[in-house]
Amino acid sequence: MLYTRRCVASGDHPIGLCLTVTRNLTTSENAYSGAIRLSSTPPNPEPRVAILVDCDNVSPNILEYALLMAAQFGRVVLRRGYGNQTTLANKWQEALVRLAFTPCLQYQYASGKNTSDLALALDALEALFDERTDIFCLVTSDSDFAYLCRKLRERNAKVYIVGEAKSPSALRNASDQFFEWDSEEESAAPDQQADRAESNGKTREADTDSGKPRAKQRPIFVVKAVSLLASETSDGKVHLGQLGQYLKRTDPAFSPKTYGHSGLLEMLKAYDLLVTQRDGSGGWSVSLAQH
Repeated sequence: MLYTRRCVASGDHPIGLCLTVTRNLTTSENAYSGAIRLSSTPPNPEPRVAILVDCDNVSPNILEYALLMAAQFGRVVLRRGYGNQTTLANKWQEALVRLAFTPCLQYQYASGKNTSDLALALDALEALFDERTDIFCLVTSDSDFAYLCRKLRERNAKVYIVGEAKSPSALRNASDQFFEWDSEEESAAPDQQADRAESNGKTREADTDSGKPRAKQRPIFVVKAVSLLASETSDGKVHLGQLGQYLKRTDPAFSPKTYGHSGLLEMLKAYDLLVTQRDGSGGWSVSLAQH
């Protein structure tokens, strides 16, 4: 390998004009140069997801379900909720704060004008053109956002919508995939974040009493996560790394130790509803048990 550098002094000036000096790099220098080039190659970036919520049009109870759906497509880097001063109070305020969403308050300058919709649409386009994300999860049941969905998709962005049963076909068909939130199921099921917070509190109390063994728990949200991710695979199996990454996306504080297990694999083996399997490369996968 040849290394070329040109250096000729220009009078008494300390900075010279570069000309040619050529020599062969040694083997060690050549290897070092190659290592630098390899290390400078950026790794494949993790997909980035933006969740934009039309708070004026949906219930705050939909927020956690939307986060669970969006997390399967990548790392959620943008979380925003849009609404007026009346909407972003009380229940919406609690939900946005608890799930780390940025509230985007939009005052109504005239009666009957919805400035929140316009702000959401502009922020979505800005995030796309700034290349902060190319995957959007819009949480709304308002068909006015159908045109925004079409424009985002024209720019090669993925658009997923989480909405209620009342969502019109014009909105559903404008997305890459529509997730319908069932308010009746939500009211029947316990709040996932509340369950985790309660478990974390119990674990800390158990840690203070070293004389008692930690009880092993099997939270149902792990089964729901496997069911969701497995539905997108051809063989119905989910790799442990993918599952662990998803659980961390939905809850950064997630740890199997919180539920009395030394690791994720041990935790999954404790479930009757799940089956773990080791593949030929030594990795592990999990699937729903067939009954």
